[in-house]
Amino acid sequence: MFDTLGDKLDLVFKRLRGHGRVTERHMTEALREIRMALLEADVALPVVHAFVERVREQALGQEVLRSLTPEQHLVKFVHQELARTMGGDSATLDLGAPPPVAVMLVGLQGSGKTTTAAKLARHLKTEKGRRPYLVPADVYRPAAIEQLTTLGRQIGCPVHPSTTDADPVEIARAAQAAARSQNLDTLILDTAGRLHIDDELMAELERIKAAITPKHVLLVADAMTGQDAVNVAQGFHERLAIDGVVLTKLEGDARGGAALSIREMSGAPIYFVGVGEKLEALEPFYPDRMASRILGKGDILSLIEKVEKAYDQRQAEALEKKLRKNEFTLEDFRDQLQMVKRLGSMGEILGMIPGMKKLTSKLDPGMADAELKKVEAIVNSMTKQERHNDALINGSRRRRIALGSGTSVADVNRFLKQYAQTKKMMKKLTKLGRPGGGNPFSQLMPG
Repeated sequence: MFDTLGDKLDLVFKRLRGHGRVTERHMTEALREIRMALLEADVALPVVHAFVERVREQALGQEVLRSLTPEQHLVKFVHQELARTMGGDSATLDLGAPPPVAVMLVGLQGSGKTTTAAKLARHLKTEKGRRPYLVPADVYRPAAIEQLTTLGRQIGCPVHPSTTDADPVEIARAAQAAARSQNLDTLILDTAGRLHIDDELMAELERIKAAITPKHVLLVADAMTGQDAVNVAQGFHERLAIDGVVLTKLEGDARGGAALSIREMSGAPIYFVGVGEKLEALEPFYPDRMASRILGKGDILSLIEKVEKAYDQRQAEALEKKLRKNEFTLEDFRDQLQMVKRLGSMGEILGMIPGMKKLTSKLDPGMADAELKKVEAIVNSMTKQERHNDALINGSRRRRIALGSGTSVADVNRFLKQYAQTKKMMKKLTKLGRPGGGNPFSQLMPG
C-alpha cells in the first residue's frame, strides 16, 4: 500500500546523498519534496504541515548539517515522525471488564465491518483465548445476517440468531443477555453501514451504545478512501466517541493517507489492520514497524511472529531430524510450501525482510505466487509413493504428472532438478553441523 510513498521518500534520501556537502538549502529542498510526497499519498494537509515542521526543527540543526551523514539523520527523523504520526506505541484492546465485554463495530457501508467482525472474533479466540459471541445487528443489508452466520461457522464461533424484522437495539440487548447465560466473555456487534451525516441511523447507533454500554466502539475504515477516512472518523467520533480504528484493505494499492492521517486527526488509535480477504488476515497495528516498512527497512519482527504462528516446535524438530538423515522428501517439501503460503503473499513476505524492497521492485510478487501454486500442483499430482521416493519418477510418470498439474514436462523436469540440488545443499549443511541453516525450499523457486 505504501510502495509509492516509500519509493518517493527513498528518492529524496538518495538525492541528498548525492551532494558532496549538504547545506541548509539542500535540506530545505529535501523537506519540500517530502511534503509533496505526503500530499500525493493523500495525507491530510494539517498532518503534512505538522509532520514537516517537526522534521524541519530537527533536520536543520547545526549538529546535523555538520555531520558526515546528514541524510541518515533525516531518515531517522522521518522514521520517528512517521511512527509518531501513526500513534507511536501500539494500542491493544482492553478486555478487562466483567464479561461479556462488548465491542461495537461501526462505519460506512462497504468498509468491511462484517468480515472484520469475524476476523476479530477469530483473532481473540486463537490469540487471546477469548470466547467471542458474534452479533449480526445489520437488518438493512440483504444477506448480512446470513453472511456473519456463515463466517461464524467457519471459525467455530457462536452467532446470535438475529432476524431482519427485529429492532437492532433489541438485538443488542438480547445478545448481551444470551452471551452472559452461555458464559461467553466477548460480544462483537456488527452494525449496519451508514453515512456519518445520516442523523436517523446515527441516532440508532447512539441507542445501541446506550443499551449495552460497549467497552470499545471501533470504527472500521476502508484504507482505500484516503483522506475522506479522516472526515468519516471525525463524524463518527462526534456522535459515538469512538476509541479505536480498524483499517481494512491495507493490502490494496491505496496511497496510504488514511493510515498516516487518521490517528493524528481523530485521536483514535489504530488497533488492527486488514491485510487480505482470508479470516486470518487481521494483524495488530504497530506504528514503528509500519514506518520501517514505508522506508524500506523491512519488518523482521512481524515476519518472525508469522513464522512462529505457522510453524510449531515439534514440526521444526521433526524437519531437523529428516534433514540430518537426508530424508527430506517431496511430501515434506509440500508441507513447507503450505506453511509459506500461510505466511502471506510473496510480496508481503519479501517486504518484511530488510533490504528486499529495492529487489522486489524489479520483481513481480504476483508471478512468484503463481509459480508457487504451479509447484504445489506438480507435487499434488504425484502419487504418495512418488512423493516419498522421487527416484520412481521416470519419463512416463513425468508426462502423467505434467498432465495432472496443468504444466509441461519441462516444468516438472526443472522442478525435480532444483529439488535434487536442494537435497545436496541440505546434506552439506548438516555435515557442517548447521541443520536448518537455510530455507529448505529456497532453491526451489522456479526461474
